[in-house]
Amino acid sequence: MFETIAIIAVILAVAIAVILFLAATKPSTLRVTRAISINAPAERIFPLIDDFHQWTVWSPYENRDPAMKRIYSGAGRGQGAAYAWDGNKNVGAGRMEILQSAAPSKVVIKLDFIKPFEGHNTAEFTMLPQGDATSVTWTMYGPAVFMSKVMQVFMNLDHMIGRDFEAGLANLKKLTEK
Repeated sequence: MFETIAIIAVILAVAIAVILFLAATKPSTLRVTRAISINAPAERIFPLIDDFHQWTVWSPYENRDPAMKRIYSGAGRGQGAAYAWDGNKNVGAGRMEILQSAAPSKVVIKLDFIKPFEGHNTAEFTMLPQGDATSVTWTMYGPAVFMSKVMQVFMNLDHMIGRDFEAGLANLKKLTEK
């Protein structure tokens, strides 16, 4: 009986060591980028990103918890506008603040996650005219804390977050190409 427990303990210790080693080899920064071409001028797209009140109509995170609590503060839109949320396990809790707003081409947001895991990132939206269309890019980057590296051993965060970005960009496309 003791031998069996010792073998299980050794196997468990080796498995944990392998997971920790693999996590340590993951990059120290997280970066997710997605882009889309929208057949609309940047002037039509920009206000939907620059005003957190507008995010309820296009952000893929807004409909994951109908009871989510939202608090808007600071400026109404643009630099200084802030948005805090607190919701279920699908959305967690956090806060965003617009650090830079350069109409109609760029919005830079400080993005702080509180739960389920603490994280501090930057989100950037860029809108570049391309003929009659606008290339819209959504990027999030920041430090990959050790817990995020452990998560990356088991899941592809770029794929998981990237799908959300693709959905949000597709929503912006539907709204602005009308």
